Amino acid sequence: MDLFVKKSAEDLLHEADNEGGRGLKRVLGPWGLIALGVGVIIGAGLFSVTGIVAGEHTGPAIVISFALAAIACALAGLCYAEFASMLPVSGSAYTYSYFTMGELVAWVIGWDLVLEYAVASVAISISWSKYFSIMMSDIGYAIPVEWTACPAEGGVFNLPAALLVVLLSVILMRGTAGSSKFNDFMVTLKIAVVLAFIVIGFKYINTDNLTPFIPQNTGVFGQYGWSGILRGAAIVFFAYIGFDAVSTAAQETKNPRRNMPIGILGSLIICSILYMVFSFVMTGVVDYHAYIGAESIAPAATAVAHMGPVGPDGVVMPAFPWLNRGIIVAILLGYASVVLVMMLGQSRVFYSMSKDGLLPPVFSHLHKRFHTPARSNFLFMIIIGLLAGIVPANVAGEMTSIGTLFAFSLVCLGVIVVRRTQPNAPRGFKTPLVPWIPAAGLVCCVGMMLFLPAETWIRLVMWMLIGIDIYSFYGIKHSTAGGGTVRRHGQTILSAIGVFVAFLCIITGFWHQQTVGWQESHLMLWIASLFGVAHIFFFLARGFTHKAKQVSRIML
Repeated sequence: MDLFVKKSAEDLLHEADNEGGRGLKRVLGPWGLIALGVGVIIGAGLFSVTGIVAGEHTGPAIVISFALAAIACALAGLCYAEFASMLPVSGSAYTYSYFTMGELVAWVIGWDLVLEYAVASVAISISWSKYFSIMMSDIGYAIPVEWTACPAEGGVFNLPAALLVVLLSVILMRGTAGSSKFNDFMVTLKIAVVLAFIVIGFKYINTDNLTPFIPQNTGVFGQYGWSGILRGAAIVFFAYIGFDAVSTAAQETKNPRRNMPIGILGSLIICSILYMVFSFVMTGVVDYHAYIGAESIAPAATAVAHMGPVGPDGVVMPAFPWLNRGIIVAILLGYASVVLVMMLGQSRVFYSMSKDGLLPPVFSHLHKRFHTPARSNFLFMIIIGLLAGIVPANVAGEMTSIGTLFAFSLVCLGVIVVRRTQPNAPRGFKTPLVPWIPAAGLVCCVGMMLFLPAETWIRLVMWMLIGIDIYSFYGIKHSTAGGGTVRRHGQTILSAIGVFVAFLCIITGFWHQQTVGWQESHLMLWIASLFGVAHIFFFLARGFTHKAKQVSRIML
């Protein structure tokens, strides 16, 4: 058995179908899956990033940016839909990689998904806490600052963020059906607020605000014109991330070969339409220049303030002040539903990795009554809850996008591989125009990764090195596909990959320092360099030791 051993579709389906009454329950239909997708895609990003992009990059043409981002996201969505119809089991991109590219690649992408889901849950919980504090202050129940901020921000512990994680974890522990109903409730309310904004706002659209629809470029790349539209598309792309979490619920879906593609693509279509119409109304009600500066943080509130009759003094009298409070409620619900689905995806990926022996059995243990990985949910409740209480939001938030794009890239590549290696495998849905659509999705995702800050790359590479360490010490020994033996082919390749990633860690450290300037702090450079050098020595020693053992066995 080598480190690139693959699981066949028959093995994966057999494992899922032979869990009997002890397995995950298939309770989700197409609308439940669409609600999960809409729940995680439509978050507070709709109410914040739109102002920044419209004011500084696109003007009214933000509608085009959303359309371009939707196309890029749909390319990956089509690939996810094919895999989900072929392999209706939990695990998402981790399972798909195990099927197409083998165990080592699957481990890498699974460990990456941990980063995406867990860190996103932390970051979004912290932001939820900030909005919750604002709402409580508005109704006269201000929460002391020391209990709404982490120590680095002058507080003691971010209690609302931690309590949100606890509440949602308890809901997840009690079962996917209950979690889905709670998510349906939150999705319904926040979509109602979005629709209310659109319907009311259409009455106050001023066509002068939409002219010119594509403002002339200022001479600086990314400031209006088509370069601004492309820059805007790269930014608003991250308002779509998270739909891949839908695929983690495949093993809890009724008739998954039909319903999974409906859930993935259906939620993307619904959210794309809402995003484009919302941004059209937002820039039609108010001139896009109004969203530059502080007003960009709450663009919907700025637009609502301009929905009403104009007084004799030329000042607009807001006719719907209640809508701003509704928007804050929608933001809170949006954040909560995103955290819920992210934490669901987190536990399901770990469930699959644990079933394969790559992680300890505690992560695949199912509750006798609720048939959920309750122990895994409890552990993540403690870890994510503590991190949400003590970590600054910016530290956690920057890692979400790069992890998602990395997962998208491997899924797109996986469709090209599986079409060549298993062209006749049964599929409920087929990605059209293979290999062109998956290749286009791969190029889009990798290109967007390259536009992310160097500091984000440092954290990604360091996280990957930690993952390779865990696989080297635990996963290889306990892998069910590998027969539970350490003596597996591919050890030299693993050590070589470790050395390469360690070198990449050092390179990203110098890249970051070059970006921020050599006169700035060298802390990240030292951390990346020391971490990389230590791992280079470790993996070189590991590789030589393995070679020596091989020679010794041959001689004996």
